[in-house]
Amino acid sequence: QSREDIPMEAAGPEGETDPVPPKRPIRLYMWDFNHCDAKRCTGKKLARLALLKELRVSQPCRGVVLTPRADRAVSRADAALAREAGVGVVDCSWARLEEVPFHRLRCGAPRLLPFLVAANPVNYGRPLKLSCVEALAAALFIMGWKREAKDILSKFPWGNGFIELNRGLLDQYSACETSSDVVEVQRKHIEECEKERKEEKTERARSDLSHDSNLSEDSLEPNPNHAYRDLSYESSDED
Repeated sequence: QSREDIPMEAAGPEGETDPVPPKRPIRLYMWDFNHCDAKRCTGKKLARLALLKELRVSQPCRGVVLTPRADRAVSRADAALAREAGVGVVDCSWARLEEVPFHRLRCGAPRLLPFLVAANPVNYGRPLKLSCVEALAAALFIMGWKREAKDILSKFPWGNGFIELNRGLLDQYSACETSSDVVEVQRKHIEECEKERKEEKTERARSDLSHDSNLSEDSLEPNPNHAYRDLSYESSDED
């Protein structure tokens, strides 16, 4: 039996007695600092659907918490804690981090997400610019709960695109047992991207050089293959 099929129960922050939502083995939480449009906030939509609970700053999340102040990547090693105490996310803008009272947020295990590309309409194709639902889904997927990840993404028309856009990386990350393994996969991916980018840049430079060389040769000695083209151009000038 796979981990996806194993029923799991979770306990939320200390003192909570809410029942586990139907078909939701991992509880989801969010601290929202209102840095985005509430009407477009994916976290708030999940909350309206009773798939996520919003927390006040004074309320703790004893589970895995996705926050830009973490220093370790989320991995399968975090699955037990997530199963027991849930997964939380700090919903804030990277451009306004100084406004967030991180010192007041009580997190069980602060974690970072590895390199992934956004599929949401606002930041489509941009690395690391994930919405709340994308961040939570990525964490669930990496820890082994792929069905749950797809479930919350299905609440958005573009949600499935996030999985498809990052399929290769998500599969590799989810196969990692530790944070260090995840970081290594990320490192290799970024190196490969940089290599491809440099190769494309070199190829473009060679193409431009070859094009310039052809133009230079044409100007010194007329190419008979270009005669009709050149004649037509001169004729139109005269008109």
